Amino acid sequence: MTTHTSAGYVASNGHLNTAATTRSSTPALNSVSLADIGDVFVAGMRDFAQAPLYGLFFSSIYVFGGWFLILLLFNGHPYLVYPLAAGFAFIAPFVASGFYAISQRLECVRNGAAESLAWGDMLHAVRAMFSRDLGWMALVTGFSFFIWMDIAAFLSFAFVDFQIFKFSELANLIFTTPSGWIFLLAGNAIGAVLAFCVFSYLALSLPMLFDRDVDFVTAMATSVRFVLQNVMTMTIW
Repeated sequence: MTTHTSAGYVASNGHLNTAATTRSSTPALNSVSLADIGDVFVAGMRDFAQAPLYGLFFSSIYVFGGWFLILLLFNGHPYLVYPLAAGFAFIAPFVASGFYAISQRLECVRNGAAESLAWGDMLHAVRAMFSRDLGWMALVTGFSFFIWMDIAAFLSFAFVDFQIFKFSELANLIFTTPSGWIFLLAGNAIGAVLAFCVFSYLALSLPMLFDRDVDFVTAMATSVRFVLQNVMTMTIW
């Protein structure tokens, strides 16, 4: 949940017990409060203020990737959007490791264990994730994306006959017809449930895999346990 500690997912006041470090260990979880959300946000902004170029570099990968998909969609290449978006879901976990590496290095700098940030260290940290179970998380993320696309296709077929509309025609259908309203409500409700499920197994698993040598199943299970134990706080997060 946090972005500013050496463990990536371990809050400074001990929200997640890090005593166990082997692959067979099951991390002990503590509770978090709404106040921790503010603490994490402040810590994240502090890290960004200390290394803005690094933060902008990794975040720009998401931004430009999204813009590129939009350009394809509105410039006669919608058939490329689906496979490229799927590929984007695969690489996103590796890009996220860049943010964890930044926060980890900054904490080392603040503690006197390192001199400064270096591009080589940041990019090496991302490359190193390919040798860990984070690769399996990329597959899980991609699979979740395909599930959502299949659900979206089914909803489109059920309520709008899976036709190809211009944007103005689609907007008119959604907001001025009963079937469009149902499509809008059902799509948002199902999408919200699926998004929360994905959030539940990703919230801690990605930074956990970055920090310690655990298998991806343990990381996902720990993340789900944490979200269920702190469901109100994590829902707001």
